[in-house]
Amino acid sequence: MIAVAIDEDVEAVRAGCDGITYPVLIDAEHIVAELYAISNVPTVLMIDEDDNIVQPNWSAYASDTFRELTGIDSEKQKDHIRAWAKDGTLRMSPDDAKGVVGDLSAEEEEARLVFRIAARLRRDGDTDGAERNFERANALAPNDWTVRRASQPLRGINPFGDAFMEIYTEFNEAGRPYHGVTGH
Repeated sequence: MIAVAIDEDVEAVRAGCDGITYPVLIDAEHIVAELYAISNVPTVLMIDEDDNIVQPNWSAYASDTFRELTGIDSEKQKDHIRAWAKDGTLRMSPDDAKGVVGDLSAEEEEARLVFRIAARLRRDGDTDGAERNFERANALAPNDWTVRRASQPLRGINPFGDAFMEIYTEFNEAGRPYHGVTGH
């Protein structure tokens, strides 16, 4: 098991790793999110030792911190992971898992590219260019949390404050769109 933080701030990620006994990687370029069409975090993806996706993306949490907000029981999610690790039991067959996660739309693909440009401009010190591109990326994919919410800490916005609640409200009003397996 490994975790991949879609973040640039090593210290912020480190602070959240207390008690974690598995590797935590940082993907500042958002390559993993693009590669596996991840549009929300946290997301679990199970890949076997032969590099086959045996269970596609699903939203899961390690604790019940957000249970009231999401309705997701973390223990049920962890039970799915434990069952696969212990005896190979999957939520669906690998054949059924193929094609469950649709491709990103053209707008979502463009949003991710624009997001990467914004992040690069930010790292290079062009805050105006970064902000323009973050706004453009957010407009292209308003319900993609790996774009919209991920831009918040990069822009100095509290990712758990009022701006988060605005995104969450819009996400719910849009029917909770998600690239992956839904249901708990």
